[in-house]
Amino acid sequence: MKFNRFVIASPKSGSGKTLITIALMQAFLNDGKRVCGFKCGPDYIDPMFHKKILGVPSKNLDLFFSDEEQVRALFCDGNEADVSIIEGVMGLYDGLGADTQNASSYHLARTLKAPIILVVDAKGMAYSVVALINGFLSLDAKGLIKGVILNNTSKNVFEKLSPLIKKECGIEALGYFPNQKGLEIESRHLGLKLPDEISDIKEKVFLAAEKIKRTVDLEQIYELSQSAPDLGMLKFERGSPAILKKMLYEKKVRIAVARDEAFCFYYDDNLKLLESYGAELVEFSPLHDCFLPENICGIILGGGYPEFYAGGLEKNASIRNEIREKIGQGLPSLAECGGFMYLHNSIQTQNKSVFKMVGAIDAEVRYTGKLVRFGYASVKEKNSFFSDNEIKAHEFHYFDSTCNGSDCVAVKNSGIQYECAQVSEQHFWSFLHLYYPSNPEFAESFVKKCRSYGKSY
Repeated sequence: MKFNRFVIASPKSGSGKTLITIALMQAFLNDGKRVCGFKCGPDYIDPMFHKKILGVPSKNLDLFFSDEEQVRALFCDGNEADVSIIEGVMGLYDGLGADTQNASSYHLARTLKAPIILVVDAKGMAYSVVALINGFLSLDAKGLIKGVILNNTSKNVFEKLSPLIKKECGIEALGYFPNQKGLEIESRHLGLKLPDEISDIKEKVFLAAEKIKRTVDLEQIYELSQSAPDLGMLKFERGSPAILKKMLYEKKVRIAVARDEAFCFYYDDNLKLLESYGAELVEFSPLHDCFLPENICGIILGGGYPEFYAGGLEKNASIRNEIREKIGQGLPSLAECGGFMYLHNSIQTQNKSVFKMVGAIDAEVRYTGKLVRFGYASVKEKNSFFSDNEIKAHEFHYFDSTCNGSDCVAVKNSGIQYECAQVSEQHFWSFLHLYYPSNPEFAESFVKKCRSYGKSY
């Protein structure tokens, strides 16, 4: 299978990967090319920029959640682009721990046999850039680093460094980005602000695309993407959305999915997997809708930022009450992170204000001022929500609950274990963001529970 592709990576976080990535995507779109976006790792927000602002398909590729075979399958699934742009995470070689490259941007590039373009923040640097690049090349066992873009530098400096980089590093200096002043994408405690929260984001992207078209050799980058080798025949395993056949049911089972400003963190592959088992996903807004969608047999409350919209969520008492009543009547439900917070009695925000929430969980959520239980985990269930009792997950939050639950055990790569999650026959609630394709039986089990609930009414 032949796909034109490349990875945008950098020596460290904060080097300008995201802006360079979306500027390249927009520039290729402006040239009439079909573009597909991918993000290395569990990040929700960068794919939202790819999809919401640029209108290009985007998904996560994560080598902790999925093995190499499945990652290649996910990359190929539905990919009809002229060029696929894969945005890296952290530094190029930064993996699951300080002492491993596993699940790093480099590991992903190696898995996809994709050339790497290194984005180097060259502000305050000149000849030292050569030493930095050569250091990264020294660890490149597969010879994947093919070019470099210098960020935050001038035309004059780039023109002097370009021949040196080619001569002393043996790779192409593909261009530069003069500076990101006025084009910066704001951040906060959970990462970048969401696209919808940045009023002039589309203008910023178009300006960045116009700028990068003048300073970076797009034709050379496209040729580089074409040099990526054929991925060969892929052996698809059960559980990959790439090959799961749509199961035929006489009637789909309607499942409500919360999606608005407060709840917006969902893995596309999770939703596709639910649909493959017969779910009809119906979106609703806990912020704006007075009632749940009609004739639903289940509800999913994803992650997001309920803390920033706590006042609006509290005011919408009608849907809070309905959710509490429906769950109390046995409506199957999944809630993770922000959705888990929403089900509590209350949320105490950063400024110590307390807002009423659903009240399905008799406990409170409070801001801690620091990351809580951050990182990847393998989640082992004590009960029987799904038969194969392990699923991969990621945790990233600054809030904590007075009752996190103890129905599962989360195991970190470091070996640290802790109890988590509130689980019953009808629900799975926790701060953990689960990746369903790592255990498809989880998704299958939930849809079956929803179907059974529908038959009982």
